[in-house]
Amino acid sequence: MSATVTIVLIVVVLLALAAIALGVRAARRRKLQQTFGPEYDRVVADTGNRTEAEKELLERTKRHAQLELKPLSAESRSKYSAAWEEVQIRFVDNPKEAVETADELVTRLIAERGYPTGDYDERLANLSVEHASTLEHYRAAHDISRRSKSDEAETEDLRQALVHYRALFADLLGEDPVAHNGPAAEETTAPAPRRNVDDTEDTTTDPGVTRTRPDATSR
Repeated sequence: MSATVTIVLIVVVLLALAAIALGVRAARRRKLQQTFGPEYDRVVADTGNRTEAEKELLERTKRHAQLELKPLSAESRSKYSAAWEEVQIRFVDNPKEAVETADELVTRLIAERGYPTGDYDERLANLSVEHASTLEHYRAAHDISRRSKSDEAETEDLRQALVHYRALFADLLGEDPVAHNGPAAEETTAPAPRRNVDDTEDTTTDPGVTRTRPDATSR
């Protein structure tokens, strides 16, 4: 085999190895983007380096795999749903206290699912692996709750905090904590848009909640 042929073969092998490495990296990147969603872009922006960001997200995945997470029993889900309804009722008379209670309730639920709750940033990192879609809700709610303790949050801010907390709460619970909304639940959301009198459905600003008008079946 001539020296030229040997060099060509070496170059071909190196190119093949480089293509494989690029393919593995691209597949890993797609998986991280699918797993973390918007959290992927956030970490990239925070670190300013895609490679470092992906390293951080892979570390989160490894730590998450070591957690002993557990699903909630039907009894626990019922207990938490009832507790959330109490929070919404309390909001009517004392919004600030209701938001504080919501924060405590979410933290208890996080702990019962098996996540560490000692450090807020660590909590976010652990939750991001399976609950990335609602992580921004948690951040927004936590920020408003923090401002509320310094009396820097208005009632509408507190209302939004409760909506944000509810998004993560429902995600962790595995169901809407107030799927059958009553008047108390409606107090924590913005008013429903005006509907025509012939409409048969009334959709509130709460996602996924649709109620049929009482007289709809008689038309």
